Amino acid sequence: MRESASSASASSSTERMRDSASYRATPLIDTSSIGNDGIDLAVALLTRLFANFSGTLSLRLWTGGSFRVGSGPSDGAAPSYTLVLRSPQTVSALILGRDPLRFAEMYFRGELDIEGNFFDALELRNHLSSMRLPLPERIKAVVAAIRLRAVRETHSDSTQRELALAAKRVKRHSKAENDQAIQFHYDISNDFYALWLDKAMVYSCAYFEAPGVDLDHAQTAKLEHICRKLMLKPGESLLDIGCGWGALLIHAAKYHGVKAHGITLSQKQLELARERILSAGLESRVTVEKLDYRDLAGESIYDKVVSVGMFEHVGLKNLPIYFATINRVLKPTGLFLNHGITHDVDGWDDTVSTAFINRYVFPDGQLDTIGNIQCRMEKAQFEITDVESLRPHYALTLRHWVANLERHHAEALKYVSESTYRVWRLYMSSSALDFEAGGIGVYQVLASKRAPSSAHLPLTRRHVYSGSGGDYL
Repeated sequence: MRESASSASASSSTERMRDSASYRATPLIDTSSIGNDGIDLAVALLTRLFANFSGTLSLRLWTGGSFRVGSGPSDGAAPSYTLVLRSPQTVSALILGRDPLRFAEMYFRGELDIEGNFFDALELRNHLSSMRLPLPERIKAVVAAIRLRAVRETHSDSTQRELALAAKRVKRHSKAENDQAIQFHYDISNDFYALWLDKAMVYSCAYFEAPGVDLDHAQTAKLEHICRKLMLKPGESLLDIGCGWGALLIHAAKYHGVKAHGITLSQKQLELARERILSAGLESRVTVEKLDYRDLAGESIYDKVVSVGMFEHVGLKNLPIYFATINRVLKPTGLFLNHGITHDVDGWDDTVSTAFINRYVFPDGQLDTIGNIQCRMEKAQFEITDVESLRPHYALTLRHWVANLERHHAEALKYVSESTYRVWRLYMSSSALDFEAGGIGVYQVLASKRAPSSAHLPLTRRHVYSGSGGDYL
């Protein structure tokens, strides 16, 4: 777009938008007149805001008029998505808002919408977080945004004003805080989760033997993959820490003959897991209880211990007690499999990404690098016997979940608010992109207690991959 235009051309372009609902914006910020609905000012502000955006973006304002911005190619092809701004105040907030998560907040409230390819639209995260206007332009933009904020809102149609989505901040990862955090995330509604998870309701990374495998088969394959790594045998005792709705417990007992016990902090997960265990006729071999891992009693109780998608809630400072507790309850010749998400940088510093996760999704969530996690395990007297990255699998899993959630949007609103639906849609979509980019990963780490001999372990991984494994669906 040209960098020179007059106030008159801005006005004429506005008239063209009102006539045809499609026009190209002028980049100059005209603060001389707001007009009846602030269109001129909003067009100028948005054009400046997205002047250095590398793609091409379609914007639609509260009056219904649309235009394109960005430095991408103007080849006539329609952008893959449209950003809908439902009021002058929404445009103003993009400039004046101090919270780096203001873009997400406005989407949650319905003040801003995305039509079209949701994943493509998320590239705006990088642009908005790195946006730097020269000081003179910044001053002009702020002045214009303040004036635009004063425009009377007459065109907003479905804006949600209520928003009570932020979680109480977890500071110490105490038992009480972790319990509240689990309730915040997992006790939303079992029916809500059932809409987008697989039939077994496995809320962790699936295992795709091929990209085209459906989610049900991929999650069943993951359960079997874990059982084979643990070399489960009939009559052995298995502990599942953070057992969810009981899918792994049921699979291990049904197909590998173990006696399984699961613990969770979610009351709703506990209730449904017990129902499903009873329905499967496994109540004599599978039990679950609501219990914090720190309250596990005894020594050398279990032949095998597994934790899938739970240790992210532990808190980095609590990892020593987490691993030490597992080591204590595991038998001397036992095996422990830890399946969890990792970060590409050390620790869990305050960033926009970590703030989003802790504010809206996992109040107690903290990640670290796979190297640091393994060091923690070794300090707890574990010997690492196998490490497998499943990062591409989680990206595929999340895309399945997002597709299922979007397909069941109307039904989801029977169980959660529109704002909550939007939180989950944004969270899972952005997570899929982060897994694809490598910012976060997921690993299965198999470990045993340190001992003079590891003769009980196979010399190869053939036991994990050989054989058909039977029909588990």
